Amino acid sequence: MKIKTGKGTITLTVLLAIWSVSAIASLPGLAISPILGDLNRIFPKATDLEIQMLTSLPSLLIIPFVLLSGRLSVGRDKLRILTVGLSVFFLSGVACIFAKSMAWLIVISCILGIGAGMVIPLSTGLVVDYFTGDYRVRQLGYSSAINNLTLVLATVVAGYLADVNWHLPFLVYTLPGVSLALSFFLRRGRSTPEPEQSIQMRHKMIDRRKLVGLMLFYFFATYAVLVVTFYASFLVDDYKIDSSFSGVLISLFFLAIMVPGLFIDKIIRRLTRSVNLVSLALICAGLLCVGIFRDKTMLVVGVLCAGFGYGVIQPVIYDKAATIAPPRSATLALSFVMAMNYLAVMVCPFIVDLFRHLFGTHGDRFPFFFNAALVLALALVTFRRRDDFILGLDESYYKN
Repeated sequence: MKIKTGKGTITLTVLLAIWSVSAIASLPGLAISPILGDLNRIFPKATDLEIQMLTSLPSLLIIPFVLLSGRLSVGRDKLRILTVGLSVFFLSGVACIFAKSMAWLIVISCILGIGAGMVIPLSTGLVVDYFTGDYRVRQLGYSSAINNLTLVLATVVAGYLADVNWHLPFLVYTLPGVSLALSFFLRRGRSTPEPEQSIQMRHKMIDRRKLVGLMLFYFFATYAVLVVTFYASFLVDDYKIDSSFSGVLISLFFLAIMVPGLFIDKIIRRLTRSVNLVSLALICAGLLCVGIFRDKTMLVVGVLCAGFGYGVIQPVIYDKAATIAPPRSATLALSFVMAMNYLAVMVCPFIVDLFRHLFGTHGDRFPFFFNAALVLALALVTFRRRDDFILGLDESYYKN
């Protein structure tokens, strides 16, 4: 079976290899979540500092290695970088299963973060290398959908395995082994050069102004919706709803992020320059729903709206990042943009706590109302700048 790319065709096995890399990009940290509350029982001598290091250090290491991987991809064999990253990711994941002390678990998790950081920019970089034009937009949507679907499924599996034995959730970190095996097909089916009419060919270097704009926009959008994952559980407790419902909300949130990716090209074609405006409006409405209503149905509607809006923004930003750089530097541009996701994850609680202190409130609804207000403000700016490359879709975007 041959898959059209806009440059020619590739085999189904090559496409599956690309998708497999997209599937594992969100795995880091996932195995720790279901055992987080039991770490003091598993390791009685573990300090709070060690637990914080286990949850934060791997994520901190991901950011520089995402950027390093992007930099190394310029003028070098990306498949070699991918192979090294997948090998480190896979082997450290296997080692986590056999870790017997908190110190070793921290060290191995940090090594895993390094391997994951090397792989993450290539999860979209491979799509950019193999596809162009509308085919690329569609595949970036699929990549985002696969990433979020894997996140939901792996979270459920890890939670189930944690009830059996605390070592077993780390089995999800062995999934890079599948990608490593499939990477053999990428070597047999190399990407073809970008066509001369591609907008990428007009660039001699990365458009830094547009790159910074995309980075800031992606950071803001990610920060805005992260309050769902960080604070939904507190809100559910405040509303006197069964605590397990917060897990349902978060799973539905990631599933909602997944859905637009399945038909992102059709969404762009329908909304054109208003695509980000509508997405921001959905995020704003979703956050307000979660903050205002105590009814389960409206909470579900809220997280679905916020997730869907973010699910549209994400692949569009990735595609824009690819179009502002020459082909050899596209993965580097993507690495800067994707690093913003992990930066937002790290600083979101600190930003919310800062403004809670400034406004003198500690209510559980505040993060949702505050971020909804910020999103509304940006939506109003976006309404006036719908022809802008960053906030809207300018004419050049369609000429690739």
